[in-house]
Amino acid sequence: MADRDQRVDVAGERDREKWMARFQVRLAMQPGVDRAVVLRAVKDVTVHCADTGEHPRTAFGDPDTYAVHTAARLVPAERAARARQRNAVVDTLDSALKKARDITGL
Repeated sequence: MADRDQRVDVAGERDREKWMARFQVRLAMQPGVDRAVVLRAVKDVTVHCADTGEHPRTAFGDPDTYAVHTAARLVPAERAARARQRNAVVDTLDSALKKARDITGL
């Protein structure tokens, strides 16, 4: 019986780690999110789950959706807007460079 409980604990821990990893990646991809925001959000989730014993999926839902909500809550709107604008410029330049490479055959 103890072996079964151990396997369940290991599986639950792996699931928590997967949730947290996906949350961190999705959060880092949000406009304006920096290392400090990710660290703060991870700490908030970790502390909540440690205090309550809840699984992060139970407490916060889908990691992708929670990452979007967390970024909206922790990143000032102006900073997120600047990051989105900068990303759009970089995407435009990247597209132009790809077209230039295609034309020149590089």
